[in-house]
Amino acid sequence: LHKAPGVTLVSLFSPEHGIRGVLDADVPADKDDETGLTVHSLFYKGSTGRPQEGSLAGIDTLVIDLQDIGARFYTYQLAMGYVMEEAAKKKIGVVVLDRPNPVNGWQIEGPMSPEPGAGQTPNTFIAYMPMPIRHGMTMGELARLYNEERKLGADLTVVAMDGWQRDYWYDDTGLTWVNPSPN
Repeated sequence: LHKAPGVTLVSLFSPEHGIRGVLDADVPADKDDETGLTVHSLFYKGSTGRPQEGSLAGIDTLVIDLQDIGARFYTYQLAMGYVMEEAAKKKIGVVVLDRPNPVNGWQIEGPMSPEPGAGQTPNTFIAYMPMPIRHGMTMGELARLYNEERKLGADLTVVAMDGWQRDYWYDDTGLTWVNPSPN
């Protein structure tokens, strides 16, 4: 997007593990080496997982491009939900670039998580809403679910994948796997 004609990239928002998925500690607010843009951290000690006050200024559209792992324990889903909430409050459009669920899109397994905040330590960063451990959805599907079930009112667009099928494991996609975290 930084090099796309007709697009002005204003800033970056980093979930857990940093913009490039390589950090295994608090993510600092910083400048991105490749673009020179400000990086706003969504994951640092004491954070809420939400964009900080003022960080959305000058933005008309937020693009979410995150590779999930297909299990609720991954914090990217929660970060997406919180970003969608804040964008909706400020009338900022949200575009989710969908990515394959790497462990297929039909098997759902494991116990349900509690309602966020119910029996959880604050800021555990798991489960934006009750769901089983293995949820069977893509990030785009999760975004639609959050928007509808939580009545967020986000101006949401999901850019669908070409050719993905629900029974695909990531190996079946023909795409190169890039670790979304050091874990």
